[in-house]
Amino acid sequence: MARNKSDGGSLTPLIRKILQTLVDDAGREGLALTPERVEKSLRFLTSGYQTDVRKVVNDALYSVKYDEMVIVRDIEFFSLCEHHLLPFFGKIHVAYLPRNRVIGLSKIPRIVDVFARRLQIQERLTQEIAHSIQDMIKPIGVGVICEARHLCMMMRGVEKQHSGAVTSAMLGAFRTRKETRDEFLSLVAHKPNGA
Repeated sequence: MARNKSDGGSLTPLIRKILQTLVDDAGREGLALTPERVEKSLRFLTSGYQTDVRKVVNDALYSVKYDEMVIVRDIEFFSLCEHHLLPFFGKIHVAYLPRNRVIGLSKIPRIVDVFARRLQIQERLTQEIAHSIQDMIKPIGVGVICEARHLCMMMRGVEKQHSGAVTSAMLGAFRTRKETRDEFLSLVAHKPNGA
């Protein structure tokens, strides 16, 4: 029977049962409280399902006449791969060309967190961030680049320790104007002095 995700059911007994299946002594000192800790961890790492991105942004949307690119880059994130429940992590770069409104700069990393704290694949994460910004401020265009390393590739499967994946979502002018896209890519690649 499917469990309603909003019914507040405890994961602890299920996690305890998994441990009893995997290890010879699931009750030993080091594992005794593991089911509770894992549940708390999983609740936090999937808290994006209970978070409304519009409430996170709140009223940090401002009318302003500004027609140059806005970029917030190197936003660190951690997420869980929906295929193996193993972490993937990296950096996300977000840019947009305002039409009549801008979004508070600190809200962009918060938007990233809302979508990263869900069971994800990198491609969807990248698109959800772009579409969320597009829907909220209706800019001329939005560009999102996600660079990530996946533990499901590093710890199991192909076991490639140094491989990474890059995904992008380009909307509006970032898709239709090569010079806009090239400017974004150039500014993301440029490292400031001392970086």
